[in-house]
Amino acid sequence: MNRAHRLLPLILIYGAASLVHFLHNAVYLGSYPNMPVWLTPLGVLASWLVVAATGAVGYWLLRHGWTAVGLIAIALYAVLGFAGLDHYAIAPVSAHSWAMNATILIEVIAASVLLLAVAQVAVRRTALSSI
Repeated sequence: MNRAHRLLPLILIYGAASLVHFLHNAVYLGSYPNMPVWLTPLGVLASWLVVAATGAVGYWLLRHGWTAVGLIAIALYAVLGFAGLDHYAIAPVSAHSWAMNATILIEVIAASVLLLAVAQVAVRRTALSSI
């Protein structure tokens, strides 16, 4: 339970950063450079729901004693935060507005912090179980 309580603030911070980035994508989709024409604002929001559900399921698993599986799901949730960097695979940083870059950067930083915290919990759990 203690692991879950330590990770919850970071899960929520990353979730908020991710939501802001996805909302910005949805609202300003036509302004983002080189986005696929098939992508819609509703599709952007639906994909955020899938990302958020991954984190929610991971947290639920962690709280209910499925520690390893929960940590893996939360780690996957954090790794999904790096997908925002895909924007730079289709257009350079300079082609994005300051707001676009800020939402991408904040999401990636929050995802990085969460991923490091999950790794720290996993390492401590492994160390304790080997004693």
